[in-house]
Amino acid sequence: MRNSALLPRYPVPALNVALTTGGRFVLGADPGDKFDLLVFYRGLHCPVCAKYLLELERLAHEFAARGVQVVAISSDDEERAGQMAAKVSASGMKLGYGLSLRAAREWGLYLSASRGKTSIGIDEPDVFSEPGVFIVRPDGTLYYGAVQTMPFARPPFQDLLGAIDFAISKDYPARGEFTGEV
Repeated sequence: MRNSALLPRYPVPALNVALTTGGRFVLGADPGDKFDLLVFYRGLHCPVCAKYLLELERLAHEFAARGVQVVAISSDDEERAGQMAAKVSASGMKLGYGLSLRAAREWGLYLSASRGKTSIGIDEPDVFSEPGVFIVRPDGTLYYGAVQTMPFARPPFQDLLGAIDFAISKDYPARGEFTGEV
């Protein structure tokens, strides 16, 4: 059973993952000046993820210039995460690994079961999380969230940069927070 969606303006779940560069990423311990951009990806087996992370790496300096810390996270183990970091030449973004499936569910991510080898000949893990993109304020509350059931049609990072520019310049509040009766 899937958990309910996270709500903007409310605290997000805890997040503590190992990094491919050593050390750990602990959400809230050292947040970006404006936001943390958390990009949950399926893993090394996913060619769509590699393409998406290549674009994120290309724009990582643009996010950093806006005070946004960029972290890409998967359930992969250290070896597979290291291979993905090398594949996308990660230097401007952090790559976290070892996300538990329980934590993935707490973040509202969908889970999928393995279907064997992918189109690039890499075995899928037995169970893994599907993509999600979250923007979190330094106070640990959700600003933006998008989750998907498939690897396709993810939020374009160039669009997110424009949205961040608008949010910062207009002090635009997080939306989607209404929980009253309808």
